[in-house]
Amino acid sequence: MNSSATDARRKWPCRGSYRCWRAMVTVAAVAFASLWPAGAGAAVSRPRTSAVPLPRPRPVEAPAAKPEAPAEGHETSPGAEPSAAAPAVPEREVSVCRAALTDAVAIAPSVPDIHGPGGCGGEDLVRLEAVVLSDRHRVAIKPPAILRCEMASAVADWVRTDMAKLARGLGSGISELDNFDSFECRGRNRIVGAKLSEHGRANALDVRSFGLANGRAISFTDRAAPRDLRESVRRSVCARFTTVLGPGSDGYHEDHIHLDLMERRNGYRICQWDVWDPLPQISPMLPAPRPEGAPPREVAAGPDGAKSDTDESDADRKQPAEPSNEKPAKKKRR
Repeated sequence: MNSSATDARRKWPCRGSYRCWRAMVTVAAVAFASLWPAGAGAAVSRPRTSAVPLPRPRPVEAPAAKPEAPAEGHETSPGAEPSAAAPAVPEREVSVCRAALTDAVAIAPSVPDIHGPGGCGGEDLVRLEAVVLSDRHRVAIKPPAILRCEMASAVADWVRTDMAKLARGLGSGISELDNFDSFECRGRNRIVGAKLSEHGRANALDVRSFGLANGRAISFTDRAAPRDLRESVRRSVCARFTTVLGPGSDGYHEDHIHLDLMERRNGYRICQWDVWDPLPQISPMLPAPRPEGAPPREVAAGPDGAKSDTDESDADRKQPAEPSNEKPAKKKRR
């Protein structure tokens, strides 16, 4: 804008006085302030406090954020809390067998998976402590057995259905089952270098006897036990398990019964258990006495080569002397 001294003197007639110049400065400052944006002066003296827009909250269904790994060589103080919570470890999916093996069927808590040398161990393992009958009575497994869930379920069903009925036929209830061996990382029949036993896969159970509520114990291999009882147990286990080994099988199972669920081609099964007859109650008769016409027994000679009369049997002493062809010598008359 062009202006001349004349115009300035026309607007400000003070002509160089101090008050006039002070008023002009004030008016100019007001005009300058009106042109500057609001709050600009505050920004010069201090930072702006206006709110910064934040990101939207994380959706509930979004996966948990992974915490950043600390830089290499960085050490955290013992009492320091992590900046972000560790992600929760996902729970293992419950198997169909584990879901069915409830406390109404058996007391069998799950145990961690076992991965041993040579393929020993397995997954979905349980610790079979007791079998629960339909009347809520518990049949203790002594000692508790480490088994695969499917094997434990088969044992529980066998005890609940067959063994409980058999015990009622004896006038009592079943109270316990003797566990001779369950999981053990070893070869078959404990032979070094042999093929891995089903015991090493937690897929086998050795049983010796079962106890009744009246305190009586019955061994599966005892000849004194009723034969029809042992025959019933044999038919029962051979129908439920794929392998049954007992007396007469291989010489390693004369005092217990081996049960497992080994899978074979075409569903092949093994049932080798000879139920022996009871031993006779009366001792057999002694050999008949030696007939008189029997030839004499050979008698060992003594140290001096002579045979002693005490070494001969009564029959030998009663045997008449053999006749001789020689005629006796005649006595001379004196």
